[in-house]
Amino acid sequence: MDGRLRAVLWVFAVVASSIIALIIMVVAGEALPAFRAIEPWRFLGDASWHPAHGAYNLAPMIIGTFVVAGGAVVVGAVLGLLSAIFCCFYAPKPVSMAYRCGLEMLAGIPSVVLGLWGLTVLVPVLASLRAPGFSVLAAIVVLGLMVVPTIALVAISSLRSVPVALLLGSQALGLSKWMTIARIAFPAARAGLISSVVLGIGRALGETMAVMMVSGNIVQVPASVFEPVRTLAANIALEIPYAEQLHRSSLFVSGLILALIILVVLCVAEWFGPEPAHD
Repeated sequence: MDGRLRAVLWVFAVVASSIIALIIMVVAGEALPAFRAIEPWRFLGDASWHPAHGAYNLAPMIIGTFVVAGGAVVVGAVLGLLSAIFCCFYAPKPVSMAYRCGLEMLAGIPSVVLGLWGLTVLVPVLASLRAPGFSVLAAIVVLGLMVVPTIALVAISSLRSVPVALLLGSQALGLSKWMTIARIAFPAARAGLISSVVLGIGRALGETMAVMMVSGNIVQVPASVFEPVRTLAANIALEIPYAEQLHRSSLFVSGLILALIILVVLCVAEWFGPEPAHD
């Protein structure tokens, strides 16, 4: 029975890996004409992004992607981990259950709905502070809210998997609740907590619709968080419907770069991430 189960699991693992590899191969194949016709350095060194005029600089959008995703992950990680601490250690059981249900509901809200909220509520507020309102900050706030439930729900599961004996033992030794959380619970659950943040990073890097609705979509390196920006994912969504020939192929280059960025982040997290602290 174990041998059959192992064979079935291997089949599913190979199928899943093959699908991912096939997607990467298709994207790379579609990007190949651009790499053949355009020197690779031009994707970072051209004066601007104007494919119709032969300019293919992706650097501002790569920087914009990192800025927006990085800011969103900071916001999401702080709020998500604090939410997990509240849910696991401070909230009464009924409140904890209701809070977790709220997080699950937030995780299920389509990104376009959060984008609409950002467009109708957040952008006007930011515009009253500094025009135009469509900005890096708007994208960070909206995307940060999208990342919070992803990080919080995984962190809650990780913290609840910490053996109760460890927590009771630290309290018996006179440690305060906060010291128990910081010195016992977090180290014991650190593998799961890191995984939650990594999942948040992947969500932030790949999100398209909500960011596209509030970021302003101007191709530039923003000088402040109040300036518009365009990410790689938003660039693909905006231009792929009408792109042709080299323009279309260069958008697949954008997609390939984005996929490689996410792959590198996941590999680094897997390589340097800690092993679980307990069985």
